[in-house]
Amino acid sequence: MREKDFDIKNPRKKFQKTERVPPEGYECANDFFEDMYMDEDMIWMGQNTNHLHDDTIADAMIEAIKEKNYCKYPAPEGFSELKQLILDDLGLKDLEVLLTSGATESLYLVMQALLEPEDNVILSDPGYFIIGDFASRFADEARYVPIYYEENDYKLTPELLRQNMDENTRMVILIDPLNPLGSGYNEDELKEFAEIAKENDLYLLHDVTYKDFAQEHFNMEDYAPGQTLTIYSFSKIFGMAGLRIGGVISSKPIIDSIKNAVVNDLGVNIISQYGAIAGLKSKPKWFDSMRETCFENQRLIKEMIDPIEGVFLPVYPSQANMMVIDLSGAGIDPKVMSNYLVEKKLFTREGEYTSEDFGDRYLRISFSIPTEEIKVFCEEFPKAVEALRTK
Repeated sequence: MREKDFDIKNPRKKFQKTERVPPEGYECANDFFEDMYMDEDMIWMGQNTNHLHDDTIADAMIEAIKEKNYCKYPAPEGFSELKQLILDDLGLKDLEVLLTSGATESLYLVMQALLEPEDNVILSDPGYFIIGDFASRFADEARYVPIYYEENDYKLTPELLRQNMDENTRMVILIDPLNPLGSGYNEDELKEFAEIAKENDLYLLHDVTYKDFAQEHFNMEDYAPGQTLTIYSFSKIFGMAGLRIGGVISSKPIIDSIKNAVVNDLGVNIISQYGAIAGLKSKPKWFDSMRETCFENQRLIKEMIDPIEGVFLPVYPSQANMMVIDLSGAGIDPKVMSNYLVEKKLFTREGEYTSEDFGDRYLRISFSIPTEEIKVFCEEFPKAVEALRTK
């Protein structure tokens, strides 16, 4: 059949989604990310991934593959052992764990199951915009609160929440520590958020993806039981980003409601579950040394940044495995900086996709990589600033 004999369907896009704008020279963002992924010489500082593990997790998955465990469907709701290990890791009891294909799926299911068309959701800007994209599909509004200010410590505060919520606010998103800035919440702040939630019948979504990189971390569930949804990820501290496993933890009634929205009724990747179990069981052996490496890496970055005129770290120390470098005082476009560093085999990210209002000010970098690679960055970055600085 010739092309002119039929029409190609061009359906309307039902949902809004934050656009991934490709760097210059690429037709789509996927082509760019594939190039970064395939380049074995690239130093990986652009996606907050963790490259500091030994072979313990990999060996467990390899053994599961050799035994051909993947030939069978797993238990549809996941291994009981894994779910208990997650609760133990969080120090929580008498709660339900729903395993998902990455924490991102948990975020989507939560929004689909719990939000109504008249609701609004409070998020921070900067933040992890995928959550806002999901919220906007099922609620009336994803309400972004600007937080890129020193006076509020670069994070959503209880006061800012009170100023921006109304009678239709149904959920508050706390990414703790915050992607992309690395800011975290103390115990008093979480207690105050909990009081607001109780007073106004709100859900508190506590995304703790980066909790293990923090100097100190607290569970919102301890202060607002029955209203908290804890989002858990294996992508970061366990170095399992490409294996897509995570989960959501909450009370049984809330998890039962979320289960009703599940599409993946045949279970989470079984090989990933074996890796996750091995990661949790071995965590005491590598946890402290990995954290120390990350603390040292960001110290080296801070030491390098401080003397550079017009450049600063808004949040230091970062409570996550990433931080942002503000370039606005040097007159440097973060996109230009990111593209320049790629040529030096350093993959970083401009801030645009994490903030509409402030993303043109900063470059985001992650530092859970070998210290020798951080030293390469510390050598190349000052040279890049001088090459790109507005005259």
